[in-house]
Amino acid sequence: MLRSIIIALSFSTLSALSQAATPLELEPYRATYTNRVDAAVSFSGEAIRELKQLDQQTWEVSVEASAMMANIREASRIKVVDGQIFPLQYDYKRRILTRNREAQLRFDWEAGQVTTDIDDKPWRMSIEPGVHDKLSYQLQMPHDLKMGLTRLEYTVADGGHLQTYIFQVTGKDEVETPAGTFIAIRVERDRGEDSDRETLIWFAPELDYLVVRLEQVEPNGNRFALLLKSVD
Repeated sequence: MLRSIIIALSFSTLSALSQAATPLELEPYRATYTNRVDAAVSFSGEAIRELKQLDQQTWEVSVEASAMMANIREASRIKVVDGQIFPLQYDYKRRILTRNREAQLRFDWEAGQVTTDIDDKPWRMSIEPGVHDKLSYQLQMPHDLKMGLTRLEYTVADGGHLQTYIFQVTGKDEVETPAGTFIAIRVERDRGEDSDRETLIWFAPELDYLVVRLEQVEPNGNRFALLLKSVD
């Protein structure tokens, strides 16, 4: 079981973890965002991000965005044990006109493996506690910002490989959104000096570090933006 995996960690590791951080706590919410894409054809839509509790330890976070003839939905089911996140399954579906793409990840913590199936191309790899999927690490980010971290680093199972996602806190800004104006912490994705893709995220402490704004610029100049519209 998950708890036995944690107990199996060395005592010194557990001691270091207990001294380094406060256990993560989650609260359910449903946030709605305006969604804008500036590309060859610019359009806008709406995105919904929801975190709900399924039982005492199990949670599900989902994101769904739609605009014109496109729809994207991804969801992650996780278990929180002793303040640590263990992803259980991740599902991604994208439809743009008649083109579809799907990806599924299944985490087996007792076997120490994650199985991925991306467009019917299965892949299996070994994992250790601390590995995230492409949504679960986003639940860890607000907690790490609360702890005062300015460099955020996560190991993520992505595309059949383990990748390291690195973020840097780069300042604070006053962010105007349809939901109001917030003083938010600006975080930038660090992809290395040679990357021409830019991702910026703003977290509002007064909303328990909820994302109130996100911007991504692609190498071809296309821009994607989210702004908080409402939160329950």
